[in-house]
Amino acid sequence: MIIKKIIELLDEWAPKAYAEDFDNVGLLIGNDKEECKGVLVSLDCTEKVVEEAIENKCNLIVCFHPIVFSGLKKITGKNYVERVVIKAIQNNICIVALHTRLDNHPEGVNDILCKRLGLTKTKVLIPKKESLKKLSTYVPVTHQDTVLDALHNAGAGSIGNYSECSFTSEGIGRFRGNENSTPFTGQSNEKTIVKEIHIEVTFESHLNLAIQNALQHSHPYETVAFEIFNLDNPNSELGMGRIGILKEVMNPNDFLSYVKKTLNTALIRHSPILTKKIQKVAVLGGSGSFAIENAKQQGADAFITADLKYHQFYMGEKTLFLVDVGHYESEQFTKNLIFDFLSKKMPNFAIVLSSTKTNPVNYC
Repeated sequence: MIIKKIIELLDEWAPKAYAEDFDNVGLLIGNDKEECKGVLVSLDCTEKVVEEAIENKCNLIVCFHPIVFSGLKKITGKNYVERVVIKAIQNNICIVALHTRLDNHPEGVNDILCKRLGLTKTKVLIPKKESLKKLSTYVPVTHQDTVLDALHNAGAGSIGNYSECSFTSEGIGRFRGNENSTPFTGQSNEKTIVKEIHIEVTFESHLNLAIQNALQHSHPYETVAFEIFNLDNPNSELGMGRIGILKEVMNPNDFLSYVKKTLNTALIRHSPILTKKIQKVAVLGGSGSFAIENAKQQGADAFITADLKYHQFYMGEKTLFLVDVGHYESEQFTKNLIFDFLSKKMPNFAIVLSSTKTNPVNYC
């Protein structure tokens, strides 16, 4: 299997459209036309991870964090990023990063955190904006089911727990084809009136091309009339963080012990202990201070995240218990998520879960 095919599997699972604009995801280093000898899955890509890939005869590293985040003006080996790039290129190793594609994924970083903590009735904390579109088109009555089936099979009409959603209304279509036309109904150079169905379906923006292809291939008309609109509606199934309910109400001290044990973290930083019980919990893996207000607005009792600064611990305002478990600790299960996905998609392929500890933070 060539590396490009594996990247396509990852793109289908966690589309590039899920990534934030500031991020650097996808193939960062290497030639994706090479045959893949093996895949190493890791949270980060350090020099030791590249060495581990070499030892395991893997020429593709799929990691969560991108080793190249901002532009490189020189590659001289003076820092760890440049040394990783050099070592990977010297050994013909490709590096692919997923990062915010899995942060926003409905079954990504934050979904895993919720499952580890046993949260129920979970939903997205910050729904992603500008990720939905609507298709409006017109078909003859005889072909409405054919076109709808094609659109649904391409992914249109999925809303939350519902699929095959659409809105249709009846109307009259009018047209006149010129001498070069071959109309499905009527004759060239004649005004034609036909009963039509107006179809409207919504879909996620990354499916745009697939939806248009499905429409064109299933529609009987020589020239298909359609419109695609960008929707302002936030996507409730996609976005940063999640919020859910603990199976049992806990006092803050018991909650801290539970989190520490569940996430296997050596140290937890937190805001002052509150008198209120903890039941509704928001989570956001990685640096999540930007979501403090969102957690408050949704009525969370506690917010688990990482990388909170000194003054940000004041922002709980005696209503929200802020819990900083550490950046690595909040994302540590992500590599298992990637490994499990690739193992299911390629059960007979050499996929290795990295054993290298990449957490740069140590405690004493």
